[in-house]
Amino acid sequence: QVQLVESGGGLVQPGGSLRLSCAASGIVFSIYHMGWYRQAPGKQRELVAVITSGANTNYADSVKGRFTISRDNAKNTVYLQMNSLKPEDTAVYYCAAGFRTRDPGTYWGQGTQVTVSS
Repeated sequence: QVQLVESGGGLVQPGGSLRLSCAASGIVFSIYHMGWYRQAPGKQRELVAVITSGANTNYADSVKGRFTISRDNAKNTVYLQMNSLKPEDTAVYYCAAGFRTRDPGTYWGQGTQVTVSS
């Protein structure tokens, strides 16, 4: 079965950095587009970043210049490097895999909490 397991969340001060990881199994990772989404309390889930099977990337305007998505096909893992974190980045972050380039959310991880607070 397909499994996506996120890690790397936690509590960080404003201006700090975190790197999220998502390890995939049960899929041919290299042919899937991968995405990171987030959902803050009381808000709708939003797409944060996408990396296609060809390693093209796209970002939400709110994180451009601060977040970087990358993938390591040899490790079946996708990463989200988050720099210059702001309190409004606080959310549960989810990893997803699929074949739609603009919204690859077919298979989902369980989520990891990111809290940005002083």
